[in-house]
Amino acid sequence: MARTRLELTWANKDRALIPTEHGRYGYTWVDPRDPRYCEVRPLVLGEQVTGQQASKDDAGHYTERADLAPQSDNLLIHGESGDVLEALTLVPELAEQYVGKVKCVYIDPPFNTAQTFANYEDNLEHSIWLTMMRDRLLHLRTLLSNDGSIWVHLDDVEVHRMRVLMDEVFGAGNFVAEVVWQKADSPRNDAAGFSKSHDVILVYSRTDVWSPNRVARLKSSNTSRYKSRDGDPVPWRDGDATAPGAATHQGMVYGIQHPVTGKMIYPTPGRHWGLSQEQMLANMRQYAPYELQDLGDDFERARICGVRPDEVRRGVLGIALATDLKSARSAAQARYEHGNWPEIVMLGLKEKFQRKKHLADDGRVPETLWKGVDVGGNLRAKNQLKQLFPEVSPFATPKPEELLERVIHIATNPGDVVLDVFAGSGTTAAVAQKMGRRWVTCELVEDTLVRFTRPRLEKVVRGEDPGGVTSVAGERVAADGVELPEGVSAEDAQAFTSVLNKVVKADPGGTLATDPAVKRLKALTKTVKTKPAVHWRGGGGFITATLAPPVFDYDPDLQLVTLTEHATGPTLVRSVAANLGFRLTPEHPHFHGVKNRMRLVVVEGTVTEATALDLAAHLAEGEGLTIAALGREEGMQEALRRAARGVRVLHVPDDLFRHGGTAAEEETA
Repeated sequence: MARTRLELTWANKDRALIPTEHGRYGYTWVDPRDPRYCEVRPLVLGEQVTGQQASKDDAGHYTERADLAPQSDNLLIHGESGDVLEALTLVPELAEQYVGKVKCVYIDPPFNTAQTFANYEDNLEHSIWLTMMRDRLLHLRTLLSNDGSIWVHLDDVEVHRMRVLMDEVFGAGNFVAEVVWQKADSPRNDAAGFSKSHDVILVYSRTDVWSPNRVARLKSSNTSRYKSRDGDPVPWRDGDATAPGAATHQGMVYGIQHPVTGKMIYPTPGRHWGLSQEQMLANMRQYAPYELQDLGDDFERARICGVRPDEVRRGVLGIALATDLKSARSAAQARYEHGNWPEIVMLGLKEKFQRKKHLADDGRVPETLWKGVDVGGNLRAKNQLKQLFPEVSPFATPKPEELLERVIHIATNPGDVVLDVFAGSGTTAAVAQKMGRRWVTCELVEDTLVRFTRPRLEKVVRGEDPGGVTSVAGERVAADGVELPEGVSAEDAQAFTSVLNKVVKADPGGTLATDPAVKRLKALTKTVKTKPAVHWRGGGGFITATLAPPVFDYDPDLQLVTLTEHATGPTLVRSVAANLGFRLTPEHPHFHGVKNRMRLVVVEGTVTEATALDLAAHLAEGEGLTIAALGREEGMQEALRRAARGVRVLHVPDDLFRHGGTAAEEETA
């Protein structure tokens, strides 16, 4: 019996959608071969917006993030998300920059709630919504790097359908998590039935090599779990020296000889050493002399990696003692007794390698419940936007910068590319800029882009946005001269003092206020809050862009591809090059584009045999020529075959789009 996979089906799943009106959500079903759907519309680059990074104030407090280089290689695009994604994946100049290179996709698409907001339309029927999302997810998958991830923000209307759809596009095995975000901390009494307090974010990886960054640790666990048993000035805990993924990291699976017992120690099956071999070797050399050796252990390594012996990576050396065992044992014991051990530790010199996890660099595994107190809710987001746009309240359900900060922190590192094709107020791009990431974002509605998205991003790069994640609130610490008891955090001490003050205030006799013991307790638990620290000092910039106007149209009744009024000059050249997959060569004196060894010329008119031969004369040795013309002289193709090998003439638009078959009756959605 043939094996089948679980799929979500819906009306017109085998068809495609094209916009019915510029700048608004509204679509028409068409055949997937319809030229209006297949046409690749390139981007027209516009203005460069830049800002200067502010200097540090000697009296200010700054985090390490404030020193990140502001990014300028960013794109703010006005256009429909599907067409923008087509451009990013299929226009050669853009594909070189973005295909397989986007580290994080975050999208907050229309929730399909049958409501229409002032600046955001959200009223698409299920099958239309699913087709729209399916087509975009396929492009987004192409753009993601192998170690990238996609985060899709939804409410409860479509999340169950989207989960199955994403299983289909990304593979069920690449599902990472369903994050619950608390968007409201109090109920709405005007709600019908239940008041909705949360949204969800579906997280999928592109492949199984994706690994999330850890989030900041809970302060309450700092003192209880982290100690310094070896005299290390920074508290630490013993952590795992290995990591999962042996099959995909076979070069990090090998034996390490124990310096006391001489036994070869390997990672447990399915895991690999967590540091590079160079780092592991350097650590072991602090205990005794070591060297890389061929251990002839391919069968053991294959077992750990979970692959057949003939599939395991060859030539991986092990780390073995470069001295006799007695000398190694003596050196290791002396190093252990000295204290302040290396990063790789053997507690009691037992046959178990562990790794120091310092308080300063250790974090928590991301969890699936994100509380509003930690990452903000809709109310905080609205207040952030009011600070930027005091005269208006533009969005009903904006997302706070702290929410995007967590997503981007978990999914990326400085310099990585973040993509959001439903820009709205521009929160994703704003936070990515403040975190030293590169970004691409687009917005469909021109009014939204002009009034909110672009002005907000201009404020960010010019350092005129003091809110959101521009700075971080100060920390509560023990006051000068106060040493809190072990296991008591500054937050604990503050809570204790607050309760004590209430008890003193409620004392009917009033004697507690002057009691020396009470004063002593307050003094021993006194805390202060440090000044806010600056994350972002402005700088960097972005380029604005728009989709080129459509050059081709299609009459489904006549099955005829036609040209629009825009099919002229540079617009025609750009469009033809994009749809044929040629990279533009504006610097070349004779040719408009190139693809491998094939040159392109676009002729706005009828090309003759003489013109074609003249163009062919400018080809370099081994080059071919494609001439795309609005008309061509009768019989010239046959003549060219005899006179100039490697030259072909295409008719625009007939030879660019061959629809074939019948386009079923169109239906406006």
